[in-house]
Amino acid sequence: MGKVAVGATVVCSAAACAVAVLLLRRRMRRWASAKAVLKELEEQCAAPIPKLRQIADAMTVEMHAGLASEGGSKLKMLISYVDNLPTGDEKGLFYALDLGGTNFRVLRVQLGGKERRVVKQEYEEVSIPQNLMVGSSGELFDFIAAELAKFVASEGEDFHLPEGRQRELGFTFSFPVKQTSIASGTLIKWTKGFSVDGTVGEDVVAELTKAMERQGLDMKVTALVNDTIGTLAGGRYDDSDVIAAVILGTGTNAAYVERAHAIPKWHGLLPKSGEMVINMEWGNFKSSHLPMTEYDQALDLESLNPGEQIYEKLISGMYLGEILRRVLLRMAEEASLFGDTVPPKLRVPFKLRTPVMSAMHHDASPDLKIVGTKLKEVFGIPTSLKTRKMVVEICDIITKRGARLAAAGIYGILKKLGRDTIANDCVAKRTVIAMDGGLYEHYNIFSDCVRSTLREMLGEEASASVVIKLSNDGSGIGAALLAASHSQYHEVEES
Repeated sequence: MGKVAVGATVVCSAAACAVAVLLLRRRMRRWASAKAVLKELEEQCAAPIPKLRQIADAMTVEMHAGLASEGGSKLKMLISYVDNLPTGDEKGLFYALDLGGTNFRVLRVQLGGKERRVVKQEYEEVSIPQNLMVGSSGELFDFIAAELAKFVASEGEDFHLPEGRQRELGFTFSFPVKQTSIASGTLIKWTKGFSVDGTVGEDVVAELTKAMERQGLDMKVTALVNDTIGTLAGGRYDDSDVIAAVILGTGTNAAYVERAHAIPKWHGLLPKSGEMVINMEWGNFKSSHLPMTEYDQALDLESLNPGEQIYEKLISGMYLGEILRRVLLRMAEEASLFGDTVPPKLRVPFKLRTPVMSAMHHDASPDLKIVGTKLKEVFGIPTSLKTRKMVVEICDIITKRGARLAAAGIYGILKKLGRDTIANDCVAKRTVIAMDGGLYEHYNIFSDCVRSTLREMLGEEASASVVIKLSNDGSGIGAALLAASHSQYHEVEES
């Protein structure tokens, strides 16, 4: 090889090395930028125990304020008119309709009293088309009534309705409602991504009844309840120590059993049993102590209800995946996490759902294959192991913040009821929280963190008497049980 050729080879090799060094430095700068975003997220989402205690204290203060005066708190603290929870004596065939998010359930249950309890039950789950979540109230309720009519038509011989009696329904309506009786209430506002015209301020039972009549369905709604109240009723039916219920699913809410003397006279109602179930509507809780990030603020600003449901937007299944998408988008824009161009699908709001986030977070494979597969399916992007590990870290930060905030809310309820400390005689009593919702049931890292955080807040002694008990489909069976306890035929049976 001649000197010229050798010299050219050396020059080319040097140039190639220089390019490689530049590329390496560029990748290092990008990765450092991504790590800086991750560190900032971790700091902003931090929820140490002292902060959680401040949040719990703020929750308790808002509970007192909401009970003291109408409109006195971000927490609605709605009177449910449920002052007699199921006892186990309930008998007969009853139906339930559970409308709580992107799906609704219809259920029928044959009750056999204390000895036979739930003899038989059946249910079906129906997905709500996206266009009906933002359409007219008539279209939404007609769709629901049509599906309910189909379900009633499939009733088998194992279910027995006494001759001459009308079928009765417990309606779980998991949106803010101002109750006017056990079987009537006006909608305050839609949440969970719903924005339906023509229903706010209207009696939702009347809306459903008209839709059932249009379907030729002869059925009476005898109980209108929130999903948390249904879960509380179902939980109490199985366990007499249940004092509260929490929903952690698409949305979030809590209800609890309040002592009669704690309900001010302005409500104009005195519970006959000495207690009343309160629907907190805790998704609307807001406090300066909540650890908010720029992603949360942008999500709230761009939502259908800016400034509302702040707590829900931090902890519920509707939003966790979207927060993750927003973090990944920033990393793609500022640190080229997924290459030189930002994947177009990464810019689509709510493209990344929380069940996908859960699947990636729980990936225990050495090469995080599930993470890679899900990112490819959702956004069409290939990823390195290093990138996949970072995605899991982001999942962990967002999820555990939500779980710890949920635990702080539960602690706030216990504090309101005087069951947060061993120094109080009430703590010696077994205290059960009935829990429902797909987020808590299926996202194991989330639910484990809720329980461990609550134990950490309560301390070893007090936490020994507090139990979180999964009440699967509790809101559905609870609505049927409340329909039974408020049946229009009680007087006939007693006579």
